[in-house]
Formats: sequence, structure tokens, C-alpha cells
Amino acid sequence: MEKMNHNRFFSTEEERHGFDRLPSYDMGPGEGGHPLFKKEVFLFKVLASACLVLIVAIIYRSPSEKAVSIQQYVKHTMEQEFQFAAVSDWYENQFGKPLALLPAKNTGGDSETEVGSDSQYALPASGKILEDFGDNGQRIMIETGKGAGVEAMNEGLVHFVGMKEGFGKTVIVQHGDKSETWYGNLDKIDVNLYEYISKGAKVGTAMDSEDGTKGSFYFAIKKGDDFVDPVQVIKFE
Repeated sequence: MEKMNHNRFFSTEEERHGFDRLPSYDMGPGEGGHPLFKKEVFLFKVLASACLVLIVAIIYRSPSEKAVSIQQYVKHTMEQEFQFAAVSDWYENQFGKPLALLPAKNTGGDSETEVGSDSQYALPASGKILEDFGDNGQRIMIETGKGAGVEAMNEGLVHFVGMKEGFGKTVIVQHGDKSETWYGNLDKIDVNLYEYISKGAKVGTAMDSEDGTKGSFYFAIKKGDDFVDPVQVIKFE
């Protein structure tokens, strides 16, 4: 009798050594897609998204009085800024680590200046107030030394970097309590958009005065839709 080779009953190398056959996702043309990607589900999501956009567009064009409330809600939702800093702060308090969707926090704020042992804020820079909040209802102007650095009042997400009317070259930082701090009239910006910075981190450099002996920058605090007097929040000397 012929001695039969038992290896011929095993079609793969894994089976010859007593292992189960490993699943393979390599498929040729016409054999279907990857098991983790279903074309039908993807097309359904695309179709549902298109329908949703179409429905919103129809409602926006509708003159009906019933559509007014929906239009206002959609407009408010689109215009409302998402509070990344607040969500990140909540996530870190709940799970003890930063939200992975946001950049790592910058811990390089070595020049942090504390207002007091019980204060949660840091002064943006040392100096005197040249313009009060009542002069324009949005900001104050702080005089500093020539080329002085401007520091973040509290940790948060850099929400805006660029030019703002009435503020010049500006950095806006969004904080965990849903407030914003604005640092304007900057000569140089040292942070990037959507960077998460720590309290006391340098956001930029104050603009030099015309005679070149001093510097100054604008500072504002915004809560919701309104600016508040920074002097009521931080104690300036």
C-alpha cells in the first residue's frame, strides 16, 4: 500500500503546523469590497447627507412663517463657535488625559506671572493701563517696555490668529469656561492657530511706540457675545 503523505490534506503552511488558517482580506476584482468597508452603507450616508442639505436649503428658501423658527435655529447653529477648549477641559477632568483630537498642550510657559496665590489668572504683561475699557467698550490698552512679551491670561485653544478691525494683529484664545481673551496690536505672534497653550505662554510681542522707547498692546475679555472690563476680572497694578 502506498504510504499517503498527510501534508497533502493541508492546503496552507499554517495548517501544516497545527494553526488555524488566517483570514485574508486580499480580494481580486469582482470579489467584493473590504469587510470593514461596506459600499452600500457609505452610499447611504452620502445620500442622507445630500438630502439633509437639500431639506435645509428648501426650508431656508421657504417664505412660510412656520419655517422662520427653523431658519433661526439653523442660522444660530451655524454661527455659533464650537467650544473646543471647554470640551477639552471637560474631557480631561473626566478621563485625566488631553483630548486626542487637539494638539498637545504647550508647557513652555516658564515666565508665568501670578497675580496672587489664590488667583487662577496670569497678567498678560506688566505695565500700566493707557486706555480704559470705557473708552471703546471692548478693550483696554496696556503700556509695556520696548519689545515686551505678551502672555496668555489662562490656558486655552488659540482660536484666531490674524488681523482684527480695531485690534490690529491679534491672537484670540478660547478658554475652558467658554470665555475668550484677545491680545491685539501685536508686533509679532508666537503661537499657531489651534495650538493648545498653557497659562503664561507667550502669545506675541507688544508693538513698539512711535518714539521706540515703550511698547503697548490691546487686551480684551469676551464672554458670550459681550466684552467685559478686564479690570473687573484681573487686578492690574
